[in-house]
Amino acid sequence: MGSAKNSSNASRKARIEEMRRAEQSRERRNRILTIAASVVVVAGLVVGGVVLVKSQSDKNDTASDSKAASGHFVTGADGVKTWKGTLGRTHVSKTVKYPMEPPVGGDHNQVWMNCNGDVYTKAINNMNAVHSLEHGAVWVTYNSKASDADVKALAAKVKKTPYTLMSPVEDQKDPIMLSAWGKQRTVTGASDPNIDKFFAEFVQGKQTPEPGAACTNGLSQ
Repeated sequence: MGSAKNSSNASRKARIEEMRRAEQSRERRNRILTIAASVVVVAGLVVGGVVLVKSQSDKNDTASDSKAASGHFVTGADGVKTWKGTLGRTHVSKTVKYPMEPPVGGDHNQVWMNCNGDVYTKAINNMNAVHSLEHGAVWVTYNSKASDADVKALAAKVKKTPYTLMSPVEDQKDPIMLSAWGKQRTVTGASDPNIDKFFAEFVQGKQTPEPGAACTNGLSQ
């Protein structure tokens, strides 16, 4: 009888142990499933967040591109044209289409063109040049109708003038043009006295949105 009782106790303990192991196994499976589900949910939230941010960024870029500038030029008695309207100042990554050529302001790339008397012999990106104008630079531009002598003389003038830059812009209306933030004029040649007047008034002039901002450590060809 004692032997039967011991056998019954041993059997009961075995069943209890088996049930305990089964319960532990279920708990492990539940933990694994819970963790896996959490990972999937978090991953989905992260991906969704990235997509949302990127979508919002693209929308912002597109919106900025479309309202880079609006308005028109008004020509003063001194021949200087002043932009009357809005000039955006948002940093964007997409191409901006400006309503004037060369542009005198508007949304632009976050990197400026070096403008410490820098002379570029090839066309530069408008979006980078506009950032230079925001820093108070004057941009001297010319097309193929400008004489080689004028181009050479203008380059010499620019090289010795901080906060200026020079580059070819083939699509501009006149052979030689000067641009600052919100300001622009045409000159007849390198000896035109209006060049010095424009430099004196608009190199780091009152029109500058960010006076004293750097014209070095930017983009260069």
